[in-house]
Amino acid sequence: MTSQKLSSQVLEMDLDAEVIKISQRLREILRSDLNRRGLVIAMSGGIDSSVSAALAVKALGPKKVFGLLLPEQDSSSNSLKRGKQLAEHLGIEYLVHDIAPTLDAIGCYQWRDEAIKATFPEYGEGWKNKIVITGGIEGQINHFKLVVQPPNGEIKEKRLGLKEYLQIVAATNYKQRIRKTVEYFHADRLNYAVVGTPNRLEYDQGFFVKNGDGSADVKPISHLYKSQVYALSKHLGLPDDICSAIPTTDTYSLQQGQDEFYFALPYQQMDVALWALNHKIPASELADFLGSTEEQAQWVYNDIEAKRKATYYMHAAPILVEAVSEIKI
Repeated sequence: MTSQKLSSQVLEMDLDAEVIKISQRLREILRSDLNRRGLVIAMSGGIDSSVSAALAVKALGPKKVFGLLLPEQDSSSNSLKRGKQLAEHLGIEYLVHDIAPTLDAIGCYQWRDEAIKATFPEYGEGWKNKIVITGGIEGQINHFKLVVQPPNGEIKEKRLGLKEYLQIVAATNYKQRIRKTVEYFHADRLNYAVVGTPNRLEYDQGFFVKNGDGSADVKPISHLYKSQVYALSKHLGLPDDICSAIPTTDTYSLQQGQDEFYFALPYQQMDVALWALNHKIPASELADFLGSTEEQAQWVYNDIEAKRKATYYMHAAPILVEAVSEIKI
């Protein structure tokens, strides 16, 4: 490695130059690659969609950016509040569209609850739920636990069987796919392109839903670590509530951090671990940064690599049995 000790400073960048670069590239992509007039973006109130929206406005101006707020019955009220705050701060036109009736009609909540009841038969009205990941950071194979909370406030958890895990995830993935359907309706209506909002950590590790939030025409921040996205939020002058928002999945009724559901570490550490692996930094130096043993740091590296392998399918484009030579992509 370098003579410097590994630290979060490796993620520092020229913020002004980055904003200029992304803005210029967005204009080029719309004009030369996509031939679209503007951008549609779904805004969750989280840091990634907020910075993506701000960058879109920097690139095109507020009149060519259309925002969507797409809550459902498990969404946090703070998400809608921050989404409205952002749209008004940026001066863009926006629409609130509650997708809960659609999700109910196609069985999202019914399929989810059926799988939850296979683990907790007593689960019912007024209960809350979430899934948490465990294992990878201890050098084990990742597995998932189901956490539920009845109306009396007691927390219960059990290890999830594979069938139940897959069904709950499949049901909740409906949420991202319905949101994307709404986004593309408005993109078609306006002749706009759809913005995807994953940061580098999410993009690298496959933390998105295929043909859901993973589907987009342009992804302006997928090369940026989440810590860099936070830095940009302050640089772009976004409201304090957004700049300090804690990353959540906003998918389950119980509050759930991204590190609970998917990542081995909180994003501040996970960013540096991913950067270190990308730059071939020995696990011993990552251990010094994390305050862990070298073995534990190596487990983090192994977990990153395992997720890359497991989520290859998420990134894969449709595979043709035989190439169609006339179509160039």
